[in-house]
Amino acid sequence: MVYGILYFMALLGWSESAVPTVAHPLRLSLCEIEYTSSKQILSINLKLFLTDVNEAIVFDPYSKELAFCQPNEASNANQLLLEYLNRFFYIKANGQAVRLQIKSKKLSGEGDNTALWVYFEHPQRQQMTSLEIKNAVFTDLFFDQTNLVYVHVNRKSKSLMLNKKTSTHRLTF
Repeated sequence: MVYGILYFMALLGWSESAVPTVAHPLRLSLCEIEYTSSKQILSINLKLFLTDVNEAIVFDPYSKELAFCQPNEASNANQLLLEYLNRFFYIKANGQAVRLQIKSKKLSGEGDNTALWVYFEHPQRQQMTSLEIKNAVFTDLFFDQTNLVYVHVNRKSKSLMLNKKTSTHRLTF
């Protein structure tokens, strides 16, 4: 499904020259969730465009106020990010809500294409039987926001496309 979207975009001729310089070309986030019984850890990796994060939290896509991953990062940057994410994003493993705690963050890319990577880990001692995912990040801001989710549980993979209309999906194993 994801490859189909990328192929479709290639057919439409998406290139950096075809995209205005005032915003990144796609309203997209990426989430990868991984669990293996042997490690008993549920890992969650979110890739968010930094301009979208700033727009959502301080209402200015080019704000330097939070300065994520910079030496002058605001003391409340993680708290504000978690408050936003907790309104629009959750994971339930076996029906139990996973408490999100940021393990690490990093920036990649440059300019409007700068991404904020946020990594979470959660101990999951019981065998995974179900996983419910809600990913509605930035759907409050952008009508065309798409949130791609890749789920890997014990070497079985599934990909999802969540958006404003369909923001939650439940998987059983």
